[in-house]
Amino acid sequence: FRIQPYRPRLDSVTMADREPLAFDRPEWHAQVDEEIVDPELEIVDPHHHLWQIPGADYVLENLWADTGSGHRVTRTVFIECHAEYRDDGPDHLRPVGETEFVAGLAAESEAGPGARIAGIVAYADLRLGDLLSEVLDAHVTAGNGLFRGIRHAISHPTHPEVLTIPGRAPSGLAADEGFRSGVRLLGRHGYTYESWHYHYQLPDFVDLARSAPDTTIILDHFGTPLGVGPWATQRDEIFEQWKIDIAEAARCPNVVAKLGGLAMPDNGFDWHLADCPPTSDEVVAAHRDHYLHTIDCFGPERCMFESNFPVDRVSVSYHVLYNAFKKMVGDFTDNERSAMFSGTAARVYAL
Repeated sequence: FRIQPYRPRLDSVTMADREPLAFDRPEWHAQVDEEIVDPELEIVDPHHHLWQIPGADYVLENLWADTGSGHRVTRTVFIECHAEYRDDGPDHLRPVGETEFVAGLAAESEAGPGARIAGIVAYADLRLGDLLSEVLDAHVTAGNGLFRGIRHAISHPTHPEVLTIPGRAPSGLAADEGFRSGVRLLGRHGYTYESWHYHYQLPDFVDLARSAPDTTIILDHFGTPLGVGPWATQRDEIFEQWKIDIAEAARCPNVVAKLGGLAMPDNGFDWHLADCPPTSDEVVAAHRDHYLHTIDCFGPERCMFESNFPVDRVSVSYHVLYNAFKKMVGDFTDNERSAMFSGTAARVYAL
């Protein structure tokens, strides 16, 4: 999540004026139990996290509990979250500890009954210059064939005090020439670049994508349209500009869109504060316009549904979330739905 990458505080993330966030809420989630929509549709979940924190683990058994809750999830892709960094050694190589940790869980998943962890997107500081290739090589070795790319977020919050999970990127990171050189290097090596940022940074993201046309670039979470603090009263204005910016991003042929991540508290829907979690129909009603506009701009072949679990788990259960996804595109063709639920992810991440 963060440029000095996000170290998850998983059992609760507390802001002075907000309720603590509980990621593991089995009794709360159990209030909404739905029949699985289209249970035979194959799903590749291209965006989840894993971590070990006492009392708040999200490891293989937790991932399998979610992905095995009714939908046919066959493979997943891990996305960096500052888990299990090395405690010693050169600073630039410490993130390799995360890849080592996830590769171990992936090996366990090969022999188990649940979804297989089939890809790893790690962290490296893309401004490292000559040292960057060393870090990439270390991730390749540690990943045991699973390393696919780098996420180095450009998320710079203008009002971090109102955000539950504020990014920590410096202003202007996307325009930094050293950073852009790193993004281009990823493309030359056949790796992906992935970005998390806020809605007002979408023009910066588009400029970055155009500066690295030979790198496959993945847009996380719709560019995170914010809905808290000063943005809470600007939803209509934000949405109208967001539509323009998403359409512009789609004009970059090297950009692929992930469809998900709108249930984070900072998006402002406040389901995590409700007495009862949302149903899939409620998720569809709240989020449909963002999803369908993005699909319309990018096309199904450049879109992939993501869970963003366990972060979005604070607001909605896995089986309800994927029910909502399936309902949003229920009138699409079988080939289009197959692309968005599995095919695009398998192609983009070379699974």
